[in-house]
Amino acid sequence: MTAVIDIHDLEKIYNEERSEVAVRAVDGVSLSVDHGESVAIIGPSGCGKSTLMHIIGCLDTPTRGSYLLSGHDVSRLNDDQLARVRSRSIGFIFQTFNLLSRQSALENVALPLLYAGVTAPQERAMAALAKVGLSDRAHHRPSELSGGQKQRVAIARAIVNEPEILLADEPTGALDSKTGAEIMDLLQEQNRAGMLLLVVSHDMAIAGRMARVIRLRDGRIEADGHSRDVLGTSVPMIGGR
Repeated sequence: MTAVIDIHDLEKIYNEERSEVAVRAVDGVSLSVDHGESVAIIGPSGCGKSTLMHIIGCLDTPTRGSYLLSGHDVSRLNDDQLARVRSRSIGFIFQTFNLLSRQSALENVALPLLYAGVTAPQERAMAALAKVGLSDRAHHRPSELSGGQKQRVAIARAIVNEPEILLADEPTGALDSKTGAEIMDLLQEQNRAGMLLLVVSHDMAIAGRMARVIRLRDGRIEADGHSRDVLGTSVPMIGGR
C-alpha cells in the first residue's frame, strides 16, 4: 500500500542565497506515514516542527528533496492544484483557531465546502458541528464562544470535507488542561474513524497520546518510533490510542 506521506531528503532553507543569514529549518528529513496513523512531531522551539508541517500541508514548498502525497509528487503541482489538494485532502487546526470573526460558527465551518463548490454546504457544516457537540452554537460568532468551543468549530471546519489527513499545530496551546484533553479526545475520535492525525506539540502528555513520535532537533530527525520508546515511561500516557 502506498504511504499517504512519503518524504525523502527534504530540505527547507530560508535566505539560501545569502549564506551569512541562511536558516536551514529542515535539514535532510526522510519519513513515511501510513493511512490512519497517529503521529506527534516534537522538539525545542526553532527545530523545524512547524516548517515541516507546513510543507506536509502544502502551505510551503521545500528547497530540495521529494514529497509524495498519496503517491503524487507535490512539487509538480501548480498553485491551483495545491489549493485543491489542501481543500480536499488535508484538514488544518491551529493554536489560534483562525476563525473569521464576523461569520457564525456554521458559516466558518461551511467555508471549505463553498471553496470546493459543494451544493447544500450548510447541511454538511451542521453535521460537522454536531460531531463536535456544537449544534446549539451554530449561529454564534467566535466572540460569543469560549476557547474550547472555538477550537471545536476549527475541528468541525477541518473535518467537514472528510480529509485523509488532519494536521494540528499546537491545537491545545491556548486552552486549559481539561479543555485541551477534551479537544484531543475529539481529534483521536477522527483518527479512530480513519483519518491520519499528525500533531505538532510542546506538550509531552499530548505527544504521549499518539502512537508514534518523531523528535526533531536542528531540522533533523533525532528519534522516530513508538511514543513509549521515544518519550520514555515517565511521560503520562493520557487516554486511549
